[in-house]
Amino acid sequence: MDVLDIMHDRIVFLSADATLRDAAKKCDPNRDREIVVKTSDGIPVGVVTRDDVVAALAAGAMPDANVGSMTRSSVGSTLSNVPIDSLVNEPFDRWVVYDEDQIAGLLRRSDFDVFLLNTPDHIFALLDPLLDCVDEPIVIINNQCRVVVVNAAACKEFKAKREDILGQAITNMFGPTSPKTLLKNNDFKLIQKFRQSDTIYVANWTSIRHDGRMIGGFAILRDITDYESMSTELDRITDISKELKAIIDSSFDGIFVTDGESTTLKVNTAYERITGVTREEVVGRTMSSLVEEGIYDESVTLRVLREKMPVTIVQHIMKTGKTVVVTGNPVFDCDGNIFRVVTNVRDVTELNQLQKKISKMEQLQSQYEIEIQQLRMHADDQKDFVIKSKKMKEVYTLALKLAEVDSTVLIQGDSGVGKEVVSEIIHRHGARRNRPFVKLSCAAIPENLLESELFGYAPGAFTGASKEGRAGVFELAHGGTIFLDEIGEMPMGLQVKLLRVLQEREVVRIGGAKPKKVDIRIMAATNRDLEQMVREKLFRKDLFYRLNVVPVVIPPLCERKEAISHFVYFFLRKHNKKQGLSKQITTEALEVLVGYDWPGNVRELENMVEQLLIMAQGEVITVEALPTRLRTLLSPVASVAHGEKPFKVALEEFECRLLKGAIDKHGSSRKVAKALGINQSTVVRKANRFGIQFCG
Repeated sequence: MDVLDIMHDRIVFLSADATLRDAAKKCDPNRDREIVVKTSDGIPVGVVTRDDVVAALAAGAMPDANVGSMTRSSVGSTLSNVPIDSLVNEPFDRWVVYDEDQIAGLLRRSDFDVFLLNTPDHIFALLDPLLDCVDEPIVIINNQCRVVVVNAAACKEFKAKREDILGQAITNMFGPTSPKTLLKNNDFKLIQKFRQSDTIYVANWTSIRHDGRMIGGFAILRDITDYESMSTELDRITDISKELKAIIDSSFDGIFVTDGESTTLKVNTAYERITGVTREEVVGRTMSSLVEEGIYDESVTLRVLREKMPVTIVQHIMKTGKTVVVTGNPVFDCDGNIFRVVTNVRDVTELNQLQKKISKMEQLQSQYEIEIQQLRMHADDQKDFVIKSKKMKEVYTLALKLAEVDSTVLIQGDSGVGKEVVSEIIHRHGARRNRPFVKLSCAAIPENLLESELFGYAPGAFTGASKEGRAGVFELAHGGTIFLDEIGEMPMGLQVKLLRVLQEREVVRIGGAKPKKVDIRIMAATNRDLEQMVREKLFRKDLFYRLNVVPVVIPPLCERKEAISHFVYFFLRKHNKKQGLSKQITTEALEVLVGYDWPGNVRELENMVEQLLIMAQGEVITVEALPTRLRTLLSPVASVAHGEKPFKVALEEFECRLLKGAIDKHGSSRKVAKALGINQSTVVRKANRFGIQFCG
């Protein structure tokens, strides 16, 4: 491209002896127009712009001042047929263009800077950091067949520094069969085999084209030393060469490129093949929108942009159901900002097959699951609570939320469900966890003593009272938490005083007159229906609403059977340690305990485990050690061998067939549980019971 192609031919002239006023008039129609200042002989002496005139006037110059004194002297001259790139190193920002001794136009450096951005050198400079993210060695040459780009993988392969490779003739590196010139042929493809030291490579050469013209060529290198003796190697290289059509499109692994805003810029053919997602579906779209649409389950690109470092994940292609391993690599600009994310994608079909084999092997060892669970429970002796069922996990999540605030809490549930445990969880995770946690059962203390326990008494308040008086539990819990269990048993008279504590956060001792401020959080619990008690005038309505700020309802144990086995192991470990024993329980006995409804809830279950631990003969708790009322729950399958089948036996056989069919169809316990509408733990337990193995 010559100067004539981009110069401006509309020129404004002004003589060197003109004034600033004249220059201002010339500049008014167009603030960006330059004025060429020339002598009376027509010789250009410089250029002045509207900004120059305004700056001179602002600095105090008179309007009648001579304009020739402020022209820009850094103005060159050139001919209209001169190539643009020949002016790059000249120290001017403007040139007066001549055509046969006549001024033909004006050229600005900014005009051809845009042109230079599309030069091969600039394009190659942009490719340089991207290719460092590609695992395969890549070399790029220009039209003079000299190396202009070499990625890190190639430097590592050749055991040479990048600066030692750049600028070399390609024939010096790859031998005489390399492309000697690109100018003789407007397009070329070449599969070249060459040797470097003791290593044999295949270079798959392809031309690089830009704006309809060829600017160079690139090669993907493959080490074929170990396959040189194989007669089928040439066919394999030929197949690979069909895939290596362009720089990003050439990788055998899938490549997915986005900008710094997660907008998809490029995907190669290998990516389409591996994932089943076409470039038309993703190019031009952000990763967040693709995740929202359901094409991907998550995006490694978004994680790279957040974490600003390479990230590897296992990605599920929701559209095709394929699973791939993707590694996202950030590409930083000179300011340290991510302007590209290059993601390498690899098919993990073989890995999934191996995982399925491992899963089948694990199913062969299912008979040891109970023993493994016991060992895990023994190793997990740091945990104080059992939160295994879905409903209790919901209660646990609510308890953690309540721990973040200081609101009054009312915990409701049957006797023995673990109301006190929930109160401990709330206190343990709250801001008052290092302050007192005082527990008091309103049903365990006689009515005539309950008031003094709660509120304390002043010196000499009644006969036998201490001379110093005594603080109640509200004062003892100052700064911490008080847990009032069985709140429904509190007498009506004390309910009024408790209401004052809730409203005013102050207490008055028995026999005292001066109220005392207390900073406490109050949690209460009951197994009674307080709303019904309010209707029956047995519990104050205003107190109920003060307590019931955030209700927590704990389901009975019969509604969370999937947790029973975990409770059994928890209590076994606890009481084994307490009694100095090491007893275990058989699978059959455990199933019986799981099948019981436990009307006394967790407390009854713990008492039963402790009883079995003490009463059972030997080191293993078997079915024979269970009470009669529990042994009747044992499945009749083992006791019926001949004759007509009882209803329960037929029902279990149907259940077995149904479960086996679901496992054959869906494979995993999670999918089976979802399909049958039951808990995953129930699926695993019943599969172990019937001896059914999972498919994967």
